[in-house]
Amino acid sequence: MSLADLSLAEASELVRTRRASPVDLTRACLERIETLDPKLNAFVTVTAESALAAARAAEGEIARSGSRGPLHGIPIALKDLVDTRGVRTTAGSRVFEDRVPAEDAEIVRRLGAAGVVFLGKLNMHEFAFGASTVVSAFGPVHNPWSLARSAGGSSAGSAAAVAARLCFGAIGSDTGGSIREPAAYCGIVGLKPSFGRVSTRGVVPLAWSLDHVGPMTRTVLDAALMLQPLAGYDALDPASTDTPVPDYAAALAANRAFRIGLPRVPFYEDLHPELASATRAALSVLAALGCQEREVAIDIGTDAAFAVLRAEAHAYHEPMLADRAERYQPETLRRIRGGAEVTAAAYVAARQKLELLRRQAQAVFETVDLLVTPTTPVPPPAIDELMADMANLRAKEIVMLRNTRPWNALGLPTISVPCGFTADGLPIGLQITGAAGDEARVLALSHAYERATEWHQRRPAPDAQERPTGSSNAASPTIVSTEPPSRRQ
Repeated sequence: MSLADLSLAEASELVRTRRASPVDLTRACLERIETLDPKLNAFVTVTAESALAAARAAEGEIARSGSRGPLHGIPIALKDLVDTRGVRTTAGSRVFEDRVPAEDAEIVRRLGAAGVVFLGKLNMHEFAFGASTVVSAFGPVHNPWSLARSAGGSSAGSAAAVAARLCFGAIGSDTGGSIREPAAYCGIVGLKPSFGRVSTRGVVPLAWSLDHVGPMTRTVLDAALMLQPLAGYDALDPASTDTPVPDYAAALAANRAFRIGLPRVPFYEDLHPELASATRAALSVLAALGCQEREVAIDIGTDAAFAVLRAEAHAYHEPMLADRAERYQPETLRRIRGGAEVTAAAYVAARQKLELLRRQAQAVFETVDLLVTPTTPVPPPAIDELMADMANLRAKEIVMLRNTRPWNALGLPTISVPCGFTADGLPIGLQITGAAGDEARVLALSHAYERATEWHQRRPAPDAQERPTGSSNAASPTIVSTEPPSRRQ
């Protein structure tokens, strides 16, 4: 096993005990980026020189005074809508092609304080306004399990990079499923925390009322370790909630005999047969762990959330439409301009309904501890098929996000964990959702399920596949640094 194959927690233990150095880990990731990313198209910017410098600094600090914690010296990457001081942040768009922030996002500051080594910025669906990442200034992201397939979206680069072992963890954002759907499609763990649990200050917004930021990793323990420094109150973020932050890694040992609710409508309707079968098998595993099932109903608020999304996305982009409209991808521009149709009265009504639904959603947890659903109703589609039918792309993406969008509307913490594979070898995800603020129980049941199965131990082999067509018109990634391998800024 190479260093890049280790989980974040395993790599962290080697660094802590000085059996491997942050420089070793960083070089291992950069070598895989050099070899595999031309096929995957996961990275927009690789900050190799600064990453190696940070790794050397971490190595020296650990030798002198010990580790700051589990993330010290660990290489991760950021979705390219997270502001990084002095490093281009594009949101996957030519609108921001030359945008270099003057300040770090709050989550970058927190991860930096934890000692993380930043490898670079990851490709995404333009402005996070989609679920397939076939709409990006940098071309589509290819799924490591099948290069002809979509890696999902909008955090596709984050999911593909983690699955292909290009980094030990990544940051994604999630407005309608953009962490969990690509996590499911790429066979990794994707955690969307409660609304307001993690600051979104300094993250390019899609819709302020629905945006979440969270970790994407290869194991549940890794997600818990990454969430720890991210979580917490940010007085400068209007959406941030001032609630206690538990020890998430310690919470993984909690009692597994949870009461789980199964919201059949709409989450279990019209499932692809292989996804339905995998979900039934996963529920059997949870039953063997002592969980008790109960069918529940919950008002998911999809219509209100969609109105809020359209209005807030238009509000953010409106100042740029006057002089930079031609720099947007046509499909993104169409979606943004559609938000102008939402009247002020309709927006206020939808926003009020959203708040009411979020309060009412807590009632379902009086009878169950957690909710369990398939992450997606369909497996990852082919990139060529999506690009050949752009007129119907939005309708297809709405199907892809059907099971994830409700938890953004309700602001609940939710995670996708691997729970099987289709006959074609494509990953399948199981989604576990908790009450607002209850990431601890979400992580505990996910960890118990993960330990009882072996799905997370499988790994893709993108190096054994030829890259398909479909991205020849993309802008080229930027290598903002390098030592080894042989790419320089």
